[in-house]
Amino acid sequence: MDQVNLKKLAKELNLAVSTVSRALRDSHEISPQTKERVRELAEKLGFQPNPHASSLRQNKSKTIAVIIPEIENNFFSQVINGIESVTPNKGYHVLIYLTHEDYNKERDILQLLRNGRVDGIMVSVSNTTTNLDHIEAWHAAGIPLVLFDRTSEDLDVPNIMTNDAEMAFKATEHLLKRGCRNIAYLGMTGNLSISNRRKAGYLTALEKYKVPAPPQIIELTAKDYINRDILKQLFEQQPRPDGIFAAIEKFAVNAYEVCKELHLHIPQDVKVISFSNLQAAALFDPALSTIIQPAYDIGREAANILFKIIEKKMLMPYEKKMVLPSQLIERASTAVTGK
Repeated sequence: MDQVNLKKLAKELNLAVSTVSRALRDSHEISPQTKERVRELAEKLGFQPNPHASSLRQNKSKTIAVIIPEIENNFFSQVINGIESVTPNKGYHVLIYLTHEDYNKERDILQLLRNGRVDGIMVSVSNTTTNLDHIEAWHAAGIPLVLFDRTSEDLDVPNIMTNDAEMAFKATEHLLKRGCRNIAYLGMTGNLSISNRRKAGYLTALEKYKVPAPPQIIELTAKDYINRDILKQLFEQQPRPDGIFAAIEKFAVNAYEVCKELHLHIPQDVKVISFSNLQAAALFDPALSTIIQPAYDIGREAANILFKIIEKKMLMPYEKKMVLPSQLIERASTAVTGK
């Protein structure tokens, strides 16, 4: 028999997944008749989201979990600082778990936490996560959950993010206005929400400015040596990219390394801009133009919203999908040159 999950229940009942989820959590937004239909089918199919859910709702551990894909990225360090600006005032401790961009590890961490030892979780999903059933099960159990940065609008949970598509458009536009016409986008493998939004912004800018060169979407990995090989091939082809838009700072660093190896000069031969919260970006040679995300604010707002859910307070509409603006900082890596 196929595994029973919220999607299967929703399909059988011809209801939205979010409706089924709220019905199982006894939400006041759902009619008694619908709740009864959902419960009857769930019982018939043996669907049990979390055997510890009721005890979790009654007993507080005074602990929350934060699940992130990596710690090397300065963005997540700043997010954690934002979270920890809130938790002491609430009398809570924070447990931090790293998935290392591994879906299986992410799933196993969530399974481990189903023992009721945390009162809520915040998750930024890994770039290998394509199936959200493990996160959906938590939500169905009525356990407080917030997604941040790497989010999913398929789940009826609060999403805290930045304006990725808009800033990707501005970054690409910035390169175009600096004379670039053959811009390569360096993105992450997988199907992450932020990757899709940033890629969309890049493509929209190329379309608006009617750039004749076809888009170059280059998917890179978590391994630097693989990325350097891919970028070396990219820069050795003709026509060579004259602009690089990196979705994350790691890829910008890889681009700098390859340019140095191939004796390409930034910004004379190629201009580079990247999403990055790394303070040392200003110390790059040349200084790196960046899109700086409001990482601290994302962490703080995500924590505040999680505690509202834990305390059973009603969320405002804007808190269910909060978009905090990023900022573009122009530096020498995209300067106009006299070549």
